[in-house]
Amino acid sequence: MFAGSIVALITPMDVRGNLCRSSLRKLVNYHINSGTSAIVSVGTTGESATLSHEEHGTVVMQTLELANEKIGVIAGTGSNDTAEAISLTKRFENSGVIGCLSVTPYYNRPTQEGLYQHFKAIANSTNLPQILYNVPSRTGCDILPETIARLSQVENIVGIKEATGDLSRINQITNLVKNDFILMSGDDATALDFMKLGGKGVISVTANIAAKQMVEICQLAHQQDFNKANKLNQSLMFLHKVLFCESNPIAVKWAAKKLGLIKSDTLRLPMTPLSVINQLQVEQALIKSGLQM
Repeated sequence: MFAGSIVALITPMDVRGNLCRSSLRKLVNYHINSGTSAIVSVGTTGESATLSHEEHGTVVMQTLELANEKIGVIAGTGSNDTAEAISLTKRFENSGVIGCLSVTPYYNRPTQEGLYQHFKAIANSTNLPQILYNVPSRTGCDILPETIARLSQVENIVGIKEATGDLSRINQITNLVKNDFILMSGDDATALDFMKLGGKGVISVTANIAAKQMVEICQLAHQQDFNKANKLNQSLMFLHKVLFCESNPIAVKWAAKKLGLIKSDTLRLPMTPLSVINQLQVEQALIKSGLQM
């Protein structure tokens, strides 16, 4: 369930900032038809920080409904408040989600013991599989390999999305955890190298707009056909990087609208639309990657 190309799905909104169900349907069908392994609904790329709790639940449940069991759905359930993360997690029990993705607590900057107790408490509150999400560039908080090893002993903590971009972390973690603990990349630019070193796949931003290509890269890596994988990945490398020219998901939402995958690239404040100068960069990346002629 947790391997290959998993998309960190954007949350499409109309021009008023409300959920756009028709665009969500189009996105879900796009990923079903492209062979994407699973969808992460309302992760951080899905703008969890600016959705209300009610909206958060609505987006996940609508994604499940539209997926209609044709593609697995992972719910983003992270918070910097342990009680809130538990509440979100329990909301999706018996809903049909295949697991939860839980980001490290942002701003609080807990100690390693605090991180351990936080994720352990969440896992102990549910039977749903839990995937840790480590992205210190956004949260100011880093789960160290030794803490990941402790958490891997908790029965339903099954893996981690590692978005540090530090490839040395893979061996550090692998040497400390059980063989069945799943390592997923959270950094598109280094994802193929991550898989070469034993990672099982990527939870991807780029897959929002280049789903088939990301699926193929992961399949080629699984087959250890790295020559073809490298060639395809290189064609996307400019795109991988340009999608982060402004804070995610600003650029990828603009690109998705440009490609006709969503009706509007609306974001909620404090996120603002992609600047004109970076629109030119993203458009060049779309052309260079063959997504737009």
